[in-house]
Amino acid sequence: MSKLSITLEGYTFEVEAYLSPENESEMVVFIDGESIRVATPDLHRASGEVGLFIIDDRPYEVTLDRDLSWIKSRWGIHSLEVTDLDTAQPRPHLGNGRIKAPIPGQITHVMVSIDDDVQVGQTLFVLEAMKMENEIRSPKSGVVKVLNVVPGQGVTLYEVLAEIE
Repeated sequence: MSKLSITLEGYTFEVEAYLSPENESEMVVFIDGESIRVATPDLHRASGEVGLFIIDDRPYEVTLDRDLSWIKSRWGIHSLEVTDLDTAQPRPHLGNGRIKAPIPGQITHVMVSIDDDVQVGQTLFVLEAMKMENEIRSPKSGVVKVLNVVPGQGVTLYEVLAEIE
C-alpha cells in the first residue's frame, strides 16, 4: 500500500493505492475514500510517451512527466504534485525485527551496514518503484543483524530486506 497526497491543478486528494499481488500493473486505488480499479501502462518507458490507463474498465490515454510534475490527457496539460505520505512516518513495528519490502521495486540506496545501531524512524533503504522513491525506515531501535540487499537489487513484495535486534 502507498499513501499519497496528490494535488492536481490546486485540488488536493488523499490517495491510497494497493498493488495487485498477481499483477503489479493493476491496483485498487482509494481517492478520498472512493474505490476505483486501475490498470497502468509500463511506467518504465521514456517520459512523454502516451500510456493507456484503464480506470474502472474505461480507457484513458495519458502522458506523464518523468518527475510527475505534470500530466497530459485529452483535456489538456495539468500541473501535478505528488507527496508520498508513508515516507514521513516510520513503518509500524512488526515485533520480530524483520523489515520487508512494502512493494516490489529496486533498492537504490542502502544506508546501513551489519552491526550498525539504528533508531526508530531512521531511513535504512531507498526503494524505487513506478518512478517513485520510497524511504524504508526502521520500525524499532536496535542493531542491524541481517542485511539481505545491495544497491541495484530488485526485490519482491514482502521480501525480507533486513533484521534488527
